[in-house]
Amino acid sequence: MNLACRVTFSPAARRWGASRQGGKMSAFAESQPMLNKLSAFPGVPGPVVIIVMDGYGLPKTEVGSAIAAARKPTLDRLFANFPNIRLRAHGTAVGMPSDDDMGNSEVGHNAIGAGQVYSQGASLVANAIASGAIWQGEAWQQIIAGAKAGRNVVHFLGLFSDGNVHSHIDHLKAMVVQAKAEGIATVRIHALLDGRDVPETSALDYVIPFEAFLGDISDAGFDARIASGGGRQFITMDRYDANWAMVEKGWQTHVLGLGAQFANATAAVNGLREQYPGTIDQDLPEFVIAENGQAIGTIEDGDSVVFFNFRGDRAIEITRAFEEAGFDKFDRVRAPRVIYAGMLQYDGDLKLPARFLVAPPAIKDTTGEWFAKSGIAQFACSETQKFGHVTYFWNGNRSGKFEGETWQEVPSDVVPFEQRPWMKAAEIADAMIAAIQSGLYKTLRCNFANGDMVGHTGNFFAATLAVEAVDLSLGRVLQAVDAAGGVALITADHGNADEMFELDKKTKQPALNKDGSFKAKTAHTLNPVPLILYDTVSGGRLGLRQTETAGLSNIAATVANLLGLEKHAAWDDSLLIVK
Repeated sequence: MNLACRVTFSPAARRWGASRQGGKMSAFAESQPMLNKLSAFPGVPGPVVIIVMDGYGLPKTEVGSAIAAARKPTLDRLFANFPNIRLRAHGTAVGMPSDDDMGNSEVGHNAIGAGQVYSQGASLVANAIASGAIWQGEAWQQIIAGAKAGRNVVHFLGLFSDGNVHSHIDHLKAMVVQAKAEGIATVRIHALLDGRDVPETSALDYVIPFEAFLGDISDAGFDARIASGGGRQFITMDRYDANWAMVEKGWQTHVLGLGAQFANATAAVNGLREQYPGTIDQDLPEFVIAENGQAIGTIEDGDSVVFFNFRGDRAIEITRAFEEAGFDKFDRVRAPRVIYAGMLQYDGDLKLPARFLVAPPAIKDTTGEWFAKSGIAQFACSETQKFGHVTYFWNGNRSGKFEGETWQEVPSDVVPFEQRPWMKAAEIADAMIAAIQSGLYKTLRCNFANGDMVGHTGNFFAATLAVEAVDLSLGRVLQAVDAAGGVALITADHGNADEMFELDKKTKQPALNKDGSFKAKTAHTLNPVPLILYDTVSGGRLGLRQTETAGLSNIAATVANLLGLEKHAAWDDSLLIVK
């Protein structure tokens, strides 16, 4: 098999590897369904541990960085004394349409686990709309035909912004235009306010022009209006079964038309801000648009419904509520018979939803699959908020385990993250330490969610504590790695806590509110992330290679080399140096 992994070996390393293997080149035949052994490096004696510090970017400036402000002796020691490089974690490096697009946890874990970059949801949908392929697809045609056979109503439900992490408002606009062109009489939009992947109080920047657009496109034969909504962290967009009450509240709002009533969405946002001062968009309560006391957009038998998020994790639960005949997570009161479609299929194994407008990326040849084929036992752990990322997304959007995989979920607390910024870092560390000490696993992975989940709150002090909690737990895990004779790769999936204030586009300094306070930022950043090689077992023989294109997808081959294996041919190059 070609040593195309680009791992760099010195002559001394080749002699060292040969002596460790008795002077023989150990490699399986290419026909064997497993990864070949490296001829010049036998791998580290203990486990290889991958630690993802979610939301930990490398800031351009210390001003506004919760990471810079945090007391983090473990990470300070790692950066000072161990090999470390910078990885690209946004834009085209993770399959997004352009380098102006931030990364996110889904695409980041896809890239780490797959060792490859696939075009992701945002790119797939944008291309399908641009080419017109989406309108020719069977799913869209069924949405239109189903609506016409019923009340001639199509509902669009999803995240209402241009954050391009879960959805994009331009996709929604294109579908409204197409629905009118195809003879739909009524369109109702159920708008989940963002304030997380976009500025925290930017809802009206989207609502006002979109309501104007709807007013312009509506006429005697076409009525398009926003019908309901609420903050994305308050209704509908729960994930990983963490808080089904959110989904129930969303069902009551969008389907049943229950909630505080307003004349239009602009009035709803203004009214809720007056009623709940200081509340950012993602946390605003539900609202319903009504005329004469009656909701204008309840979902009824014979309607069609499109959930227009392309990202899957926060789309699965509401999809189950629409599609599962034996649904029992909450009392739906009534379950309208609708034609339902997702923008993408959110879970390929569970076939959710059954109907989808754009085919998701077909990710194959992941590290989980090929390490399993090579007989390597694997352990994955996180708390509920990121458990799906180290399992489902890591394994290429695959729900089931591979042979030899063990997964451990630490239940997350159902409280606002800024109130408990330490989250479950200690418990994740406990689980990782126990798994390392068991000696059962050759590679282990975990995700500390703190930097991302607390960073999204916009609370600078809480985010600082979140980083400190991770640092403390990281130090404990590394002690276990030492005792087991292993190494660790410490990285992140994208930035967040590294920029807690919006930056002025001209000065690049933190932007100010009218009262002189810093304008909080709740979105991910475009900053690179670290890759640190923690190694106390090789005697300084191992290092990392910085390249201009180094990104998250290079981690897979690096892990394989540390295990003494060649990379799969599909994986991006290793960054490991063996001296």
